[in-house]
Amino acid sequence: MLFDTAVGRCGVVWSPRGLRTMQLPEGREAETRARLVRRFPDAVESEPPAKIKRAIGEIVALLRGEPRDLSDIALDMEDVPPFHQRVYEVARTIPPGSTLTYGEIAERLGDRGAARAVGQALGRNPFAIVVPCHRVLAAGGKVGGFSASGGITTKLRLLTIEGAHTDPQRNLFDGDGKYGFDPPTAIAHLRKVDPTLGRTIDRIGAFNLELRNTPSIFVALAEAIVYQQLNGKAAATIFARVRALFRNAHQGPTPEQILRAPHEKLRGAGLSQNKMLSLQDLAKRAVIGEIPTLAAANRMTDVELIERLTQVRGIGRWTVEMLLISRLGRPDVLPVDDFGIRKGFSIAFDKPDMPSPKDVLARGAKWAPYRTVASWYLWRATE
Repeated sequence: MLFDTAVGRCGVVWSPRGLRTMQLPEGREAETRARLVRRFPDAVESEPPAKIKRAIGEIVALLRGEPRDLSDIALDMEDVPPFHQRVYEVARTIPPGSTLTYGEIAERLGDRGAARAVGQALGRNPFAIVVPCHRVLAAGGKVGGFSASGGITTKLRLLTIEGAHTDPQRNLFDGDGKYGFDPPTAIAHLRKVDPTLGRTIDRIGAFNLELRNTPSIFVALAEAIVYQQLNGKAAATIFARVRALFRNAHQGPTPEQILRAPHEKLRGAGLSQNKMLSLQDLAKRAVIGEIPTLAAANRMTDVELIERLTQVRGIGRWTVEMLLISRLGRPDVLPVDDFGIRKGFSIAFDKPDMPSPKDVLARGAKWAPYRTVASWYLWRATE
């Protein structure tokens, strides 16, 4: 059976004894299904029993970022070697937001020299997520490998999802992950001041802008620099490689780590010369206090943040506007230079030609103080 999650369409196979495999998404749904069929050619797609439905629900919730303990999900390990079973039993004791190293698992098994064997067992883990091999790191806190589709990119994504609810530093910033406005109030205002936009709102439906958690403004901007002028998959791979250079990779690099890293290591992760120099400039400014913390950013106006952050090499106004919208949930941001905004504007207002930024800004004046919501609907109009 395949099912939808926040990281894509996953798959499960089960038996009367319990879950036989949990498959993370491949590049396409057909590839996910094909991998399951290759491993279990006799499996028949059917409605899962109640205990598997509950397991799927818990998996979906965990991948959505909700704290969940999957250690009670029954597993069918009939075909799993005994040593692997012991490794998986220890791995299942690691709670969300925590990690162990391969060596620490070996030590808990009573054999300090078995770290490599532990790594090999986890590399063959058929129960991704349920046996949380993504919570097991290499020596020194390095990210280590990950055999599921997407490799270390997927591993870091899973650790980031789980860490969003277990990192005590997050509690220092009340606005992280929360809108800075009331969506129903914003939509009612937009419908009232601009009935034409209101028709687009009605056509698209509910407002569901997803705010992306981040451990710091520094990490968010570092990621933005890497993503510039690249497609999402390539950028995610490169950023994962950069993070994997350092300890606690799932938390994102620190300014000090970036500044200490040799140029050849950063370039070897896939960074261009310009992006490497931009990351180093960002790190230097963070060390001397020019990059605000999340808590400090919450106290700054949009204009102040744009003025401060665009001093960084490689960071322009658009990049900061995306941070204000998708990370900080600010209510009144209208990125008039964004192609998707202008394209959505031409669709929503039936304009034969692409509007200029000035045109969008003029019409958008009436949408204040909820131009973020209007921006989201214009983006959706292009889809």
